[in-house]
Amino acid sequence: MSSTSDLLDLKAQPQSSADWRRDAKVISLVTVAHFVSHVHGMLLPPIFGEVKEAFGVSYTEIALAITAFNVMSVLLQTPAGFLVDRIGPRTMLTGGLLLGGVSVVMAALLPGYWTFVIAYALLGIANTVYHPADYSILSSAIDGKRIGKAFSIHTFAGYIGFGVTPAFVIGIAAIWGWHGAFLAAAILAFAAALLMMVAGHILPKAVRRPQLAASEKKVQKVGLDLLLSGPILRNLLFFLCLGMANGGIQTYTVVSQQALHGTPASVANIGLSAFLLMSALGVLLGGVIADRTPHHERVAAIGFAFTATMAFLMGWFAMPSGVLILVMSVGGLLNGMIQPSRDMMVRAVTPAGSFGKVFGFVSTGLNIGGMVAPLTFGWLMDHGQPQMIYAIVIAFILLALVTAITRKKPQGTPAWTR
Repeated sequence: MSSTSDLLDLKAQPQSSADWRRDAKVISLVTVAHFVSHVHGMLLPPIFGEVKEAFGVSYTEIALAITAFNVMSVLLQTPAGFLVDRIGPRTMLTGGLLLGGVSVVMAALLPGYWTFVIAYALLGIANTVYHPADYSILSSAIDGKRIGKAFSIHTFAGYIGFGVTPAFVIGIAAIWGWHGAFLAAAILAFAAALLMMVAGHILPKAVRRPQLAASEKKVQKVGLDLLLSGPILRNLLFFLCLGMANGGIQTYTVVSQQALHGTPASVANIGLSAFLLMSALGVLLGGVIADRTPHHERVAAIGFAFTATMAFLMGWFAMPSGVLILVMSVGGLLNGMIQPSRDMMVRAVTPAGSFGKVFGFVSTGLNIGGMVAPLTFGWLMDHGQPQMIYAIVIAFILLALVTAITRKKPQGTPAWTR
């Protein structure tokens, strides 16, 4: 009898080990793509001034490129989510990486300000695939007991992409100019696409759908009804607030600190990198917390309180360099801690087979914020009102906090746990 039990244990152990290895490979591939997408999203802010001077335009005009990026993401990310659910996330993810690489090459090599804006619009189309494809893959392929950690590692890779990009861009631009920095970012995208083609067989080719006897038209109607339901729209608003708040911090920290307090660009860039890198560490901490508590709104409340405090200090106090970097580091850590709980709140109200469309839809909130924030904050910079950037950031952080703590917890067992 004991020998039989031992044999069963031996059989179970390799299977568990194989599951861990498979999950690790899936997470690794998805996080590589997410890293590249965030490098592309952060390319312009560190060299805003240099690119602005190269085209001879204002802050508002150069911010139009970022707005074009986000307009395309807003318009096409939800349709991209439907495509992810229909044809599978692997194909969409590979295509997005290739289009992203081509777009960045266009921005670097083709002449003219409007060509640059068009290239950024194409980069926005490429950006539409990442959130729906990534979250669809993770939600479909990763064991539910590890999903919080999987989300956190995925988001961690994005923040690392944000965090290393300022140094990456400034370092390369110092040698080969901003054109060289853009080309290096394009090479990253092409390398990731090649990796996806070679090793992506482990990723799901098609998304698991609920077994419903319904026509295609009826399924589409159910999908639209789902996206317009109260819990999903609340998450859309939550993401929009995050997009507005993060858009102010990530895009305008360097120039606003210079204008407000005379902070050297090198110090402000270190502070920005510290914020982003500590956000990445906070995401890992948040992933552990998200798997251990159902009270995700409490995690968000703590993180938002510290992030709002950071924005207030940056807007109204001229801090010494070391203090500024410390404040942004702590704010980044707590800001990152929110992110896995944010994703778990969305997943809790998403039925199986709809992860692509739902995550694609709510993620447009980030892009709506990213569309409005650059022009709004750029206009404030052009009109000598950098302090108002921080006032608006704080307002959206507080609105996001209210959205999180007043949410209704889903009743029953979520479809993805069955």
